[in-house]
Amino acid sequence: MRGAAAGVLLVLLAGCGGSGEDDGPPDVRVSVGSQEVTARPTQYCLDGEWQRYTNTPPILEVSPDTPIALTVPDAVADRGWSVQVFDEQLEETLGEVDVPAGASTFDEINTSDVVPPVFYLVVVEDSGGACGELSAAWPIGFLRAGGETGATTSSG
Repeated sequence: MRGAAAGVLLVLLAGCGGSGEDDGPPDVRVSVGSQEVTARPTQYCLDGEWQRYTNTPPILEVSPDTPIALTVPDAVADRGWSVQVFDEQLEETLGEVDVPAGASTFDEINTSDVVPPVFYLVVVEDSGGACGELSAAWPIGFLRAGGETGATTSSG
């Protein structure tokens, strides 16, 4: 009986979020040329609680001038989202692109639109909820042909 009550409570709590999604955070799909991968969030507001994950973002080796398509679940599209551009260390914001309201796919960027050969695009879900401005973040790394990854050293 106790297990059945817990199951009903779990269903009710999942319904309270109003997202219509599974009990975990959704994935974002990334397509570049013939490559297609999914990205897990590194941060996600789940049922009003801020969650951080230790996922390693995917890093794609890409050719110059190749279109990038980012696709989010319908629930994310309904809430709104944007794409932030970061340096290879995910420390410096290089820019931000707003995605049209209600769009589930954004494909107006290519691998040569960002100057550094190694960069991250971070899909950021709008929140307006209990977790503040940011509801979720899915980083995806790109290594353009001719670029190199590696730790930068500082001579301090």
